[in-house]
Amino acid sequence: MSAAKTRLLHIDALKALAAQFIVLHHLSVYGPLAEALHKAWPVLGGWLFHYGRMAVQVFLVVGGYLSARALSPQGGLMKVAALESLWRRYLRLALPFMAAVGLTLSCAWLVQPWLPEFLPQQLTLATLLSHATLTHGLLGHESITVGAWYVAIDLQLYALMLGLLWLARRSRLLPHAWRMVLGPVLVLALCGLSLMVFNREAELDNWGLYFFGAYGLGALVHWFSLSRWPRLGLLLLLWLTGLALWLDFRERLVLALLTALLLGLWQWRVGPLAGRLWQRVADVVAHLGTHSYSLFLVHFPVLVLLNAWYDQQSEQPLLLTFALVLSAWGFANLAALPFHRWVEAPSSRLRFNPLRWLAPQGSFGR
Repeated sequence: MSAAKTRLLHIDALKALAAQFIVLHHLSVYGPLAEALHKAWPVLGGWLFHYGRMAVQVFLVVGGYLSARALSPQGGLMKVAALESLWRRYLRLALPFMAAVGLTLSCAWLVQPWLPEFLPQQLTLATLLSHATLTHGLLGHESITVGAWYVAIDLQLYALMLGLLWLARRSRLLPHAWRMVLGPVLVLALCGLSLMVFNREAELDNWGLYFFGAYGLGALVHWFSLSRWPRLGLLLLLWLTGLALWLDFRERLVLALLTALLLGLWQWRVGPLAGRLWQRVADVVAHLGTHSYSLFLVHFPVLVLLNAWYDQQSEQPLLLTFALVLSAWGFANLAALPFHRWVEAPSSRLRFNPLRWLAPQGSFGR
C-alpha cells in the first residue's frame, strides 16, 4: 500500500507548502545572497522578507489540529499519560533540533573566515544547554540557528494543550458529561484569551501563550468536525477571530484563520484527499509533508555554505544569483532526505523514558 493512502494529504500539503515558504523567506533574509536577491528582484525579495515568515501560522494551526487528534481523537477525555506524552514530544523535537544545531555550528565555523556573522558571538555551555532543553528564548540566549524559537514554542504549546486536557480528565467532581467537553472548552477559552490579549503583547513572543490562538484554532477545528454542528463550530471560530482582529488587526491572524477554515471545510465537506489525486501526485505530497520538519531544521546550514561560496565569486551576474537561489532551495530539500531518514525518523521511534521512575502509573503521569 502506498504511504500516501495512510496519511492526511491535506495536512501534508499545508505542511509542505509552509516549509517551502519558510526556506524562501530565509533566502531573502540572510547573507550576501539575500542582498543580491533584493537588488535583482526587489518586489519578490521584499514580499518574501515581509510575508514569507507568516507561513509559520500554518504550522501553528496544523500543529494544534494534529495534537488534538492525537491526544483526544474523539473529543472526549484524553487517553494518554501526560508526562510520558510530553517526554516523547520533547524527544521528537529536541533530538533532530540539536543535530541541526550541530550542523549549523559546523558550517558556520567553516565559513567564518569569509562570513563571520553566521557564527554566534557568545557560544557558551549555558547557551547549548538552553537549546537542548528548548528554553533558550525564555532565558534570553541568542539563537544558534534559524527557527530555534519555533521548536521551543511548539513544545510549550503541546504542554499547554496537555495541561488543559489533563485538568479536564482530573476534574472528577464534575458530571461525566461535563468532563467530556471540558477539555475543548478550556482550549477554546485559552484560545480566545491568546487572540485578544496575549498575542497583542510583543514582549510575550517567547511564550506559548502568545501563539496559542492559532494553535487552539487548529485543535478546535478537529473537535468541531466531530460534532453534529460543524458549521456552527466554524462560525464560532470566525466570530472569535473576527473579534480579535477588530480589537487589533494582525495579518498573521488572518492567515491563521484562513488555514483553520480551510481545514474545517475540508474535514466537513470534502473528506480524504488521497483518492482525489493521481497516485504519483499523492506520493509527492506525502513525501514533502513527511520531510517538512527536516527541511525546516536542515535548510539553514545549506544556505550558510552557499552564501559563503557566492561571496567568494569575483563576479556575481544576475544569472548566477538566480541559479544559486534555485540551487539553495533544491539542495535544502535534498538535504532533508538523509536528515529525515537518519535523524528525525529514529528520534520519533526512540522509547527511552526516564520518567517511568518519576511518574509511575496512577500518578500525574496519568
